Amino acid sequence: MAVRLPSTPPALPGFSYLRPLGAGGFADVFLYEQNLPRRQVAVKVLLAEVVSDPVRRLFQAEANLMAQLSAHPSVLTVFQAGVSADGRPFLVMEYCSNALDQRYRSGRLPVSELLRIGVTIASAVETAHRAGVLHRDIKPSNILITAYGHPVLSDFGIAATLGEAEESDQVGLSIPWSAPEVLFDESPGSVAAEVWSLGATLYTLLAGRSPFELPGDRNGPAQLMARIQKTALPPIGRPDVPERLELVLARALSKRPERRQASALELIRELQAVEAELGLAQTPLELATAEWEAQAAGDADDQTRITGLVSVDAQPARRQRREPGAARTAAASTRAEAPRADRPRPAQRRRTLAAVIAGGLLVVGLGVVAGALLLGPVLSGAPASPGDSALPRVSDVTGRAGDGTIVFSWADPGLRDSDSYVVSLRSGESSIQRGTQFTVQTDTAPSAARTPVCVTVSVNRDGRTGAASTEKCVDPATGAQ
Repeated sequence: MAVRLPSTPPALPGFSYLRPLGAGGFADVFLYEQNLPRRQVAVKVLLAEVVSDPVRRLFQAEANLMAQLSAHPSVLTVFQAGVSADGRPFLVMEYCSNALDQRYRSGRLPVSELLRIGVTIASAVETAHRAGVLHRDIKPSNILITAYGHPVLSDFGIAATLGEAEESDQVGLSIPWSAPEVLFDESPGSVAAEVWSLGATLYTLLAGRSPFELPGDRNGPAQLMARIQKTALPPIGRPDVPERLELVLARALSKRPERRQASALELIRELQAVEAELGLAQTPLELATAEWEAQAAGDADDQTRITGLVSVDAQPARRQRREPGAARTAAASTRAEAPRADRPRPAQRRRTLAAVIAGGLLVVGLGVVAGALLLGPVLSGAPASPGDSALPRVSDVTGRAGDGTIVFSWADPGLRDSDSYVVSLRSGESSIQRGTQFTVQTDTAPSAARTPVCVTVSVNRDGRTGAASTEKCVDPATGAQ
């Protein structure tokens, strides 16, 4: 297939053209030097042949979205927008490298670096969702690296507000990282689909190939779509990837939206749990603080404005230099990227619940906005110790049975940002999580369906575990407590 040459770069007052950076289906990106203040910038310019009134409006919407969201430390910064003398709209953006896209194709990212990237990019996605915006094209090539080594999310060109997505009849997509319900006309986009794309992107960065790409086999769009719809997720194939991380990504890549993490925030909490398990410093969550709400309100008539920012476990929104993780020597896998295709999509529903298998039972974590399920490995089955009396203690654990599940819940006794809950079953399995609900699905375990399910909950802080709650038991057959 012939490769299109970049269009002629426009003459922009106050900018000096340097060289082309990339060519896309609707726009080219060029490197310019801004004269005042002097700095290198990336300029995205629409192709003359695609410019029309509707396209201008979409481009303006992208400029507004990027400018408002780019206050986030992990969203690409937009400096200005305009129309060149020859009538082509353009965006002036922060110049970043695509080194990450090149690195994962030629080698393997350390797990520690992958986890940092996952938390920071998912923070940007969560921020966009709280602003009512879906990105709808999350993939490795849309993660760029700043001069200081910080990953940022770019290209909101096919983004849509959550409400508009329900009514949209068209959406662009990149097949290897698009959720099955988007590929097969069941949804034009949703939070659940974005979680799938995040999971697929992180899987790709670890494996050096997209999740359903088979080295040595045919990996065209038709083959990939068929595997995404029906084939089980292949293992990543790296001995240094912990089992918990494999489970987190498998959950995000569930073919059923309701079994994925309920939000990008819930995915963040699970990635942070993997960091804790590996003894790594926890990558901070980057969400807007409360004082930014009023400034983000904007014009009520502007459909691209940011609204409803919520402060949840807010961390200072500041870019920090990331120290590279220890390099691991491994043979690199190759990956083929399927082309983007625009397809009509009908409106659909929203997604919520999530599920994961732990210790022989299907354990479903029902996350809440302020803290979501962090799926833990099977821990020691030893009886709970008296615990650290200085830590808050969970009380009044309740349980209810229904529809093949038992849902245990409790009130937050006053957790700090870095705290978590340890949920221990009498049968010996345990889970570390942030959410205040814990669900055991009993309809897949006939033997368990005849035995009361009993749990205790305690608080973990900096490796110390507090006193356990009073044990709560529920009979799955009768619902008796």
